[in-house]
Amino acid sequence: MGLGIYEGRKNNENHINVSDSTKKSVTFDTDKVIAQITKLIKSDKKTKIAFDGWYGVHWSEIMDLISSACKLKGLSLEMISADYIFRSRQEIKSYKKRFITNDPAFGWENLDGVIEDIIDTKKVHDLKKKLVKDEYDSDVLFVYGSGCAIDDLIESYDIIFYFDKLVQYVLPQMWSKTLVPLGFDGADSEYDWKEYYYCDYHLLFKHKLYLIDKFDYYIDALDVQDLKLLPKSAYDDIVTTLLKYPIKEIEVYQGGPWGAYRFKQIEEIEGLECNAWHTLMSSDLSMEVDFGGERMLNLPFALLMKYPKKLVGKHVAEKYPLLFPFQVGLDDGWFSEPTPRERTAMPMHNHPSIDYCKRNFNEIFGRYETYYIAEAYKDAGTFMGYKEGCDLEEWEEKCRESDNLKEIPDWQDYCKLWDTKVGDLFLIPPGTVHGHGGNQMVLEMDTCPAIACNEYSFFIHDFARKTWNDSKKEMSGKPMRMHLDHGFNNEHWRRESYVEKNLRSQPKVIFTKDEYCIERYSSIDEMPFHIERIHYYDRAEYSTGGKFTHVLTLTRGMRVLIRSLSNPELKAEVVRYHCATIPASFGDYELISLDGGFQTAVLIRLKVG
Repeated sequence: MGLGIYEGRKNNENHINVSDSTKKSVTFDTDKVIAQITKLIKSDKKTKIAFDGWYGVHWSEIMDLISSACKLKGLSLEMISADYIFRSRQEIKSYKKRFITNDPAFGWENLDGVIEDIIDTKKVHDLKKKLVKDEYDSDVLFVYGSGCAIDDLIESYDIIFYFDKLVQYVLPQMWSKTLVPLGFDGADSEYDWKEYYYCDYHLLFKHKLYLIDKFDYYIDALDVQDLKLLPKSAYDDIVTTLLKYPIKEIEVYQGGPWGAYRFKQIEEIEGLECNAWHTLMSSDLSMEVDFGGERMLNLPFALLMKYPKKLVGKHVAEKYPLLFPFQVGLDDGWFSEPTPRERTAMPMHNHPSIDYCKRNFNEIFGRYETYYIAEAYKDAGTFMGYKEGCDLEEWEEKCRESDNLKEIPDWQDYCKLWDTKVGDLFLIPPGTVHGHGGNQMVLEMDTCPAIACNEYSFFIHDFARKTWNDSKKEMSGKPMRMHLDHGFNNEHWRRESYVEKNLRSQPKVIFTKDEYCIERYSSIDEMPFHIERIHYYDRAEYSTGGKFTHVLTLTRGMRVLIRSLSNPELKAEVVRYHCATIPASFGDYELISLDGGFQTAVLIRLKVG
């Protein structure tokens, strides 16, 4: 993907069965897609076409290709950019001020915003009149860009296309200052990442879900040189069929100050030399879909939230609209030789509760976290809580004075390190200082506070070290920014005795049959989910009960088949340290060991469904 973000596509394909008509109706290759679009233009009457889509679509290149194709067919055309119907740049920037805020690290979620908030109604009226009365001289009129097919205009078009781009693929354009935002006809050099995640994401996402019921064609526009076109019937068939299967996502890797090297022994990722953040499952990731066509498609996972009751169940769908409540990651901690904690450990940090997120960021959920130790090596350890006798006011003063710019030599006098072994589980409720200490592989199973998947980790101490410089492949980047006010305002100052009694979770067998058992780890009331573990030799059975989404990771064994008991055709194969999201509607399923050995699968699910 570039700029320090890497994808893991191997073993993450989704193989689904759809109708033959769907397989035949998908068009691959940009030239063929452009030809198909021009073929739809009526020769006997004027044609009005909307090209709507997500951020990051290369509209100028696409419109050049369309223009050339129309001219070759002897068709005259007019093109209008969607920026025409938006309010002035100054008005748009004024609208966004509330959501960008003065907080350097976080913003205010635009939960109620819709794209019409920044639309100029007079300009919409003028464009609608032009469309309805055919007030243009060309054979075809193209209106293109994000927001061009809003509700007031939708009935004025003959054909509507939606060009989709994966959320992560917008980031390189944003960082390089080449992103063209809503209401702009060119890049905005002042565009801020908070505009995307706290404001524009919501406008774009709601608009996309609205258009799913309205568009005629969907275009996978990940690569402008390789467009893929789906008629609405094929799109519906593929997306609704995906929801019948366990779902795998394209994983994302990124370097960082505590990044390690076990991933290189498990799965080589071209260009990645150091792995700190490794996201296995998140609603801002994407899916590679093998539907039996000529090639695979790239689809955002968030498309599935059009059908929330199937994906997350009735409870989440009604109480937390548009939220997929889970994130799963794998924290690497393997080093080839003894390495100081100042290099192997994560920053000391904590996470916010639902109330804190709502009060400070207008989020609808909080970040409730767990660490499951998947592998442990010599000197494996996890930091959590504070030592019993330490002076906590003194610790806060030292952290604030340091601000990650100068070392705190006696940091170990304050932070409690716990020795770890495989199978240990740490509950990490909001306000609990913690950090992966290294020499272990940690499976993080957490809740996601934000529809846009914003990260809420409040860093308070990071050893005043440099971070990963991906261009130089070395630890020479700027030290990480701390979030001292949020971190200490949110801090619950939990001592090691509290951690030992309440947060060092223990498993208990809740079901056993034949050669498998299901364990559930102990919990505390404020944690909204259960962590469960299934041990089996050849196979095991479990169920979503029609209401609980299961996000399941294989932590022991090499390959497992997840298969529906009622329909064995609905299945997915998962390899070690990969995961699958099992939709709430999936029901009864079985796990089948494909390598003939003892296996363990660990899953997260909500307590209430």
